[in-house]
Amino acid sequence: MNPNRHRAYALGFLMIAALFSANVSAAEPPAVVRLTLQEAVETALSRHPSLLASRGELQIQEARVGQARSNFLPQLKLQSDYSRATANPTPSWLSGSLTRTDPSNKAYNNYSAGLTLEQLIFDFGKTGASVESARENLRGSDLSEIASRQTVAVNVKVAYFGLLAARRLVQVEEETVRQFEQHLEQVQGFYKAGTRARFDVTKAEVDLTNARLELIKARNTAEVARVTLANAMGVPDRPIGELEDPLTFTKVEISEEQAVQAALANRPELLSLSAQRRAAEASVRSVQRNYFPVLSGIADYTYRGQDFPLAWNWDAGVSLTFPIFSGNLTKSQVAEARANLVVVGANEESLRQNVILEVHEAFSSLKEAEERVQTSDVVVRQAEENLDLANGRFQAGLGASVERTDAQVLLTNAKTSQVQALYDYRTAEARLQKAMGRKE
Repeated sequence: MNPNRHRAYALGFLMIAALFSANVSAAEPPAVVRLTLQEAVETALSRHPSLLASRGELQIQEARVGQARSNFLPQLKLQSDYSRATANPTPSWLSGSLTRTDPSNKAYNNYSAGLTLEQLIFDFGKTGASVESARENLRGSDLSEIASRQTVAVNVKVAYFGLLAARRLVQVEEETVRQFEQHLEQVQGFYKAGTRARFDVTKAEVDLTNARLELIKARNTAEVARVTLANAMGVPDRPIGELEDPLTFTKVEISEEQAVQAALANRPELLSLSAQRRAAEASVRSVQRNYFPVLSGIADYTYRGQDFPLAWNWDAGVSLTFPIFSGNLTKSQVAEARANLVVVGANEESLRQNVILEVHEAFSSLKEAEERVQTSDVVVRQAEENLDLANGRFQAGLGASVERTDAQVLLTNAKTSQVQALYDYRTAEARLQKAMGRKE
């Protein structure tokens, strides 16, 4: 065969192999990277849909500030009119008697175009108070957006710690299954040797089956926790691989009084309501100014007439508008503004009390979890020693299967309680930080 043909076949085979390899590589799913707690929080703050509403409210308040400030600026408008109307003569007094000329009923075209400039000169601070109210509402919305960010962040932390705890419990149950598998092998060996009864084998098989059932439930709980974390991050379809493992105990050094003081000084919800209260006070001042006159400057430049070319005219002057009676409209507006101020003040005090309660609850949960973490470490060590003794007694023929099973169950429960205590401590810490108004 021609050597060139050999080379062509070889080249073709290599190309097909390369294409096949490329397709296989493209079909492989992307590697799931390790997710840290900080990355999870940052993802939620940039992607979570609940924050879009807060940002939208912030933009609304920014626009309202611009609306309030617009009254300080000149108002320029262009107006054009056309009408067709009759112009019959009016009655006249002649020689002491009333005579009326015959109406002609003739219609005329009327054209008008004009440019009007109006500038507010003085309104006794009404516009200034409106601008102040809008600015305080903007500040309140900004603080509310910060509070929403903190809520999203703490929800991510709780979900993150929840997934860590669930995966640790899977490891605990997997270790329990391995222990019962080893125990079953030992019992089967002893049974074949005639040193153990069939009951021990059956007991070991039942224990292993129960342990596998618990493992199935633990894995399902971990999967639910994974989905919960993805939703808390605002990316429900994102795969989550390995996690950074901060589910450890580090004592938080802060007193309850310090936590309360920090919350009252930094909590964005409180600061937001404080800004809303100032906005309500400014709104009351603005509405009260409706009782006072408004001084404005006006200038017009117009073209008008019944036939073309039209005649042009201009005028300039000032206008003083003094409200005399508005059907009690201003009175009702002032009453509404004052009532709104009372509502905002009451809400501020109610929130203040709830913040103090939230800090107390989070601090108490933190201290309770701290004691459980320290106690659970001791319990786990004791349960491990107890299991070692039970295994030794069983292998020496001095202990029963029930004794060994009880020891294994005690160890599993002790490790589960330890994981739960660590989870409770870290979540209580996160909630305390949020209650204190600390940044995410």
